[in-house]
Amino acid sequence: MEFALVLAIIAVIFIMRTVKIVPQQTALVVERLGKYDRTLVPGLKFVIPFIERVAYKHSLKEVPLDVPSQVCITKDNTQLRVDGMLYFQITDPMRASYGSSDYLLAITQLAQTTLRSVIGKMELDKTFEERDMINASVVSALDEAALTWGVKVLRYEIKDLEPPAEILRSMQAQITAEREKRALIAASEGRRQEQINIATGEREAFIARSEGEKQAEINKAAGEAAAIIAVADATSQAIRKIAAAIQEPGGEAAVQLKVAEKAVEAYSQLAQKNNTMIVPGNMTEVSALIGTAMALIKGVPAAR
Repeated sequence: MEFALVLAIIAVIFIMRTVKIVPQQTALVVERLGKYDRTLVPGLKFVIPFIERVAYKHSLKEVPLDVPSQVCITKDNTQLRVDGMLYFQITDPMRASYGSSDYLLAITQLAQTTLRSVIGKMELDKTFEERDMINASVVSALDEAALTWGVKVLRYEIKDLEPPAEILRSMQAQITAEREKRALIAASEGRRQEQINIATGEREAFIARSEGEKQAEINKAAGEAAAIIAVADATSQAIRKIAAAIQEPGGEAAVQLKVAEKAVEAYSQLAQKNNTMIVPGNMTEVSALIGTAMALIKGVPAAR
């Protein structure tokens, strides 16, 4: 009974060392008698117990690696603390197992030295503007070196760029002065535009007033001309009607009567403004005046 139990335990151990279930995005490096033999891909796999063993296990997923912050010296001799993140992926499990004793440390150190080299070629102001170029330079240098380690460097991202406190205060003062300058320029441009708008408005208002006055004068002149023409037409029609009435029977006598009335009325008005009465010395002058008026009236139709 005890022998059977021992055999069962040995069988379980044998099966456990023989059967290997490899998860997705995982690679197992198998050694046979201490020498690399093969890489097991995801699925159900088998190894020979006591002869073969799983020496290394690698994840094929993308791995984020925090690169420790470091102080870099820029081209204009300014200290700059840089902190970043590195993203890589194992593409060759065999090289990742045997290419380097510690590929994580190798990638980290290479990233730091490459970053110092790139920052040293740039001035301080450019480091804030050229982050994409810095990231691309680090990735290019790491990717070329990491091929021998079976690692593919996907990207590098700068998390923070921290200049010294004195430089930071100077930069802040410069930014404040620049913003104040832009605000003053904007205010002056606003005042300039305001003056232009006022002048333009006054000019357009003056033009509108002058055009209105001009049109008013034109309308007034046209109205006066029309009134004169209307009065002249009315007077002409009245004269024609009077002349026609004179030609009718009894018309001449009516005219004589009317002229006589006007003459008497005129004589009656002579002394209205003072106490002196002017009376004709010869009353025949009235009849002579009437006769002269009648001769003129008779001469009008003949002339026409």
